[in-house]
Amino acid sequence: MNLALFDFDGTITFGDTFTPFIRFAGGWARLAASAIVLSPMIAGYKLGLVPSSPMRVAIVRKVLGGRKESEIAELGRRYAATLGKVVRPEVLAKVRWHQGNGDDVVVVSASLSPYLRVWCSELGIGLICAELEAAGGVLTGRYVEGDCCGAEKARRVRARYDLSRYSTVFAYGDTDEDAELLQLANRRFFRGEEVT
Repeated sequence: MNLALFDFDGTITFGDTFTPFIRFAGGWARLAASAIVLSPMIAGYKLGLVPSSPMRVAIVRKVLGGRKESEIAELGRRYAATLGKVVRPEVLAKVRWHQGNGDDVVVVSASLSPYLRVWCSELGIGLICAELEAAGGVLTGRYVEGDCCGAEKARRVRARYDLSRYSTVFAYGDTDEDAELLQLANRRFFRGEEVT
């Protein structure tokens, strides 16, 4: 049996799904207030001075913190229903190919659980991603185990899967945040091309 690890944004999809979900779930007033508070950080991000991980963490804290977990789960379900239009057909075909071979298929992503859980469940594939923390049914604005990017992707895969059980480990990614994930694999694919 093989293991196939797929990044989501930019690998399975044509681009980012995190930011559109934040817009979808945020509401005009909350987004506007968050943009004002985060404007120095946003400017730094656009100039390449602030990495994407702390930017995502700050946005989640401001936009989703204090919201009912059930409300965001429902918004995630509705948003997941729109993802078909941004999924790369050739990569979805590769996911299906792995499934047809009996491989374990897992999405490993810094994107958010409310919509990824729904999408992955519908396809019958595993998921490791940024999980939103809740207390008493209300989102705290924090992640359960921090942002799922870079070395954290690889750590979580190793914690959940015994890689020695698999004949071949495949990994698919598209950015530097996937480098450690790709290093786990015998066969690595970066932006659709196999690399050594």
